[in-house]
Amino acid sequence: MDTSLQLSKETTDKISFISFIVPRFAESYKMNYQEAYFYLKKYGGLDYLNEYWWALHTDNDIWAVHDIYEVCYQNGGMK
Repeated sequence: MDTSLQLSKETTDKISFISFIVPRFAESYKMNYQEAYFYLKKYGGLDYLNEYWWALHTDNDIWAVHDIYEVCYQNGGMK
């Protein structure tokens, strides 16, 4: 019996994009990666990424980071 985990292409693409964009967010807003992750989690950025990653990944990373920041700002993020 094969017990290896097979992820769909969509899932691996989503993971790749989120793994790419969180460090970009951190660099843009002068945070380390852990601070960025917790900030995004606290202010809805990760939920937004999880739901809209497909549209965000087609955009320039600068605009994607800005969109994520705007979501966080609307949810109380100030940094």
